[in-house]
Amino acid sequence: MDTALNPDDLGGAELGEKATLLQFSSAFCAPCRATRRVLGEVADMVDGVAHIELDAEAHLDLVRRLNVIRTPTVLVLDGAGRIVRRASGAPRKPDVIAALGEAIPT
Repeated sequence: MDTALNPDDLGGAELGEKATLLQFSSAFCAPCRATRRVLGEVADMVDGVAHIELDAEAHLDLVRRLNVIRTPTVLVLDGAGRIVRRASGAPRKPDVIAALGEAIPT
């Protein structure tokens, strides 16, 4: 997928210098809370990585554009805002760390 996102797409939130974990959530989504915790922990562990959580209902244009069909959906963006990985459902921390390995050049 060659879509690049920028702060304007993300409600003004700044992208991480190296990568961004973009989470689409909804108000009554229990797995979204677990996802928020896991992504926040990973972003705190890895320098240059940001975690941005967006309410899917408040960003319907972006949800449609990116074909987000359930919450939580997580997009891993590289430093330029390009989508390098995408997953639905609550992720496991090792899977998030592995996905970041694809987004961050060594």
